[in-house]
Amino acid sequence: MNHAASQPSSRPRTTLRGTALLAAVLLVAACGRPRTDTWQGYVEGEFVSVASPFAGRLDTLAVQRGQQVGQGAALFALEADDERAARQQAEDQLRAAEATLQDLKTGKRPLEVEVSRAQLAQAQAQAQRSAAALRRDQRQYEIGGIAQAQLDESRAQASSDAARVRELQRDIDVARLPGRDAQQAAQAAQVAAARAALAQAEWKLSRKTVSATQAGLVYDVPYRLGEWVPGGSPVVRMLPPGNVKVRFYVPETVVGTLRNGQPVQVRCDGCPAPVAATISYVANEAEYTPPVIYSNETRRKLVFLVEARPSAADAARLRPGQPVEVVRP
Repeated sequence: MNHAASQPSSRPRTTLRGTALLAAVLLVAACGRPRTDTWQGYVEGEFVSVASPFAGRLDTLAVQRGQQVGQGAALFALEADDERAARQQAEDQLRAAEATLQDLKTGKRPLEVEVSRAQLAQAQAQAQRSAAALRRDQRQYEIGGIAQAQLDESRAQASSDAARVRELQRDIDVARLPGRDAQQAAQAAQVAAARAALAQAEWKLSRKTVSATQAGLVYDVPYRLGEWVPGGSPVVRMLPPGNVKVRFYVPETVVGTLRNGQPVQVRCDGCPAPVAATISYVANEAEYTPPVIYSNETRRKLVFLVEARPSAADAARLRPGQPVEVVRP
């Protein structure tokens, strides 16, 4: 009787022990599950290829791979003998065009005018002699002393010398005047064209020496001193801090909760502390296309690309290709 009476009382204790054991197992299993807001990804860099638009021999290389440079720092220079000669030629042509335009605006120089006046004085003296000879020949002709042909010759000579005097007088008047408006306009156009040619020559020369447009890491230097560099071929590949980003993939069940500007944390092997980043892009399409008929199983296979960018100060702690773990704080 006593044994039978004590048997029912052991069942509740056994049930309680089993329930506690099951709860402990479930708790341990729950603690061992990976966090649903942790995603795997990698670091990627958007490199800037720095090149000259013109070909040339690499004469100067001021940086080396792995070096940090600031904005405006000299990177490299190509040989530019031809460009310097072209600039000198353009400068000379501009000076010549400007001098011609100035000459058209001021008229002839005083010495040139004096030469014209001396020529006029000689012509006037010759005209006076011709006129006196014509008067003598006319009197001689009236008394029958000379023939008609000689009188005609004297008259033609006097007329020619008088015309020469008038021509030189007009030359002096014109010499005091500036060039005509059409001539000045045409020469001004020549000056403008020479200035444009000089600007182009200076631009070509400036593109043979290249500096960094922004601060960053010199990631690679494909050429060495003395090598021939084709036009447009990158001599330096840079990685500015703002061009470092983290790419990771999230399942379809999570993508709806992420948005641009949302903060995340990036963890990597060897990093002393998580790197703060901000989501900059969330893909609108899945990377994996399941069958046409969706099911709960196929929906779990959908993943979406997400990109996040760290601050410029923290970007130096990450390296392109480095595997990382992204978590939502």
